[in-house]
Amino acid sequence: MVEAHHQVSSVAQVIQLAVAPVFLLAGVGALLAVLTNRLGRVIDRFHVLDKALPAGSTEVESAGDLATKISLSRRAKLIHWAIILCTVCDLLVCLVVVALFVGAELRIDLSSTIAVLFVAAMASLIAGLACFLREIALATSFIENLHASRTTNREKS
Repeated sequence: MVEAHHQVSSVAQVIQLAVAPVFLLAGVGALLAVLTNRLGRVIDRFHVLDKALPAGSTEVESAGDLATKISLSRRAKLIHWAIILCTVCDLLVCLVVVALFVGAELRIDLSSTIAVLFVAAMASLIAGLACFLREIALATSFIENLHASRTTNREKS
């Protein structure tokens, strides 16, 4: 009876240890939802631009559309990398949770493995967030440049 109580207590402790990584999974999952939504919008905008330019467009219109497409392509690549890195983070966090339970069940010390997996997960998350920040900076700078060029064109007219 004491052995069963000890096993339940041990599992309860492991569950307590696993709660923080599970919250991290939820947070990164929400971030992945934001990233996939942004990627979808970038792709949709690219398709709209691809279909919208008529055959008899001026050079200025064609150049503007090309610049927009290049910007959208760069943004899509950054979002793609952010999604990959955040997904890797989630996978590593899942491995942390698995290692916690396997270590407790088999009574082996996996603390070094768990630490390495968690540090790798954080590094992956940091890199994914850096890609996300760069994508936002690209989107913002493109809007500012577009606004500045339209303002300049209106002043010339």
